[in-house]
Amino acid sequence: MSKAAELAALIGSQSALSNRNLIINGAYQIFQRASSATAATSTYTTADRWIPFESTDGAMTTEQSSDHPSGTGFSLKAQVTTADTSIGAAQFCYIFQKIEAQNLQHLNYGTSSAKSLTLSFHVKSNKTGTYTINLHKGDNTAYNYVQEYTISSANTWEKKIITISPTAGSTSLITSSAGAINNDNGAGLEVGFGLAWGSDFNTTADTWVAANDYSTTNQVNWMDSTSNNFYLAEVQLEIGEQATPFEHRSFEDELLRCQRYHQRFTGVSNGRVGIGTKTSATGARCIIPFNTAMRATPSHSITGTPRFETGAAAQNVSSINTSGANTLVGGFDVVTASGGAQNDPGVLDMGDGGYIFDAEL
Repeated sequence: MSKAAELAALIGSQSALSNRNLIINGAYQIFQRASSATAATSTYTTADRWIPFESTDGAMTTEQSSDHPSGTGFSLKAQVTTADTSIGAAQFCYIFQKIEAQNLQHLNYGTSSAKSLTLSFHVKSNKTGTYTINLHKGDNTAYNYVQEYTISSANTWEKKIITISPTAGSTSLITSSAGAINNDNGAGLEVGFGLAWGSDFNTTADTWVAANDYSTTNQVNWMDSTSNNFYLAEVQLEIGEQATPFEHRSFEDELLRCQRYHQRFTGVSNGRVGIGTKTSATGARCIIPFNTAMRATPSHSITGTPRFETGAAAQNVSSINTSGANTLVGGFDVVTASGGAQNDPGVLDMGDGGYIFDAEL
């Protein structure tokens, strides 16, 4: 084979392996909101694209950790801060990610050509025993899949590989038309890691079911002690029945993928981020170009005290209102302290805070 042919083959093989991970921020590099926080009810708090959902009588925190199976890299650490030794039937605690539906069309769900998926990840906990993962498909008819895995050794990184067949349990739910995932910007699949589940959510492992069942009776109650921790690293979901090596993406690439759902113009004191024109002494109409197209027209908010500058003057921004925003540009009206005159041009700066745009699933 000539050198040119070898190069072409190499490029072709690498192209086939790129963009295969359906999970965003599976390496836990991006934490735009906070590096640590207490988990809440279905709220993004720390790692981008991941929701630590805690609905028990206890409490937990999540944070970015440098504890990693290779010794270099990051993981997501969960820590029980208030124990719940008896999980109620309708209570639960898990960590999950929603995947945008239009990124899943090549799964061919809803047809006889539906493809298998393989989930691979590294996990570590001081609490050994049986844990569960789940896939939830919400479009059309809601279907759930659950599989068990075991943490065998305390405080030791272990790699787990789980293959998910579209006909698991000898069912035809995913290959029927009701198994289809809509081709839109909504949530197509949810991938979850169970930490504690009440009896209302129990089902049979390795079977697709037409119910909101997320676990099995074997799932440990990880919430039972404040000494319990749980680490995830290198989470990958890909088409096929074999796990390939984890797809390491650049920080820039991963950040842009996360910013489709959440962008923050914060963290640079008085950094200029947009332009605008005064509409009155106490108002201005402004735009901030986004770093990448957002999933949908985002909501707007401010943190701290950003500013609008006109010439030598700077007026503190006290609130913003949506006005002409779209997926490419944040357009809004701001209320400012008195200063400047109507039609005065100016620039938006972060002051001691900044501007937040959210289009999460």
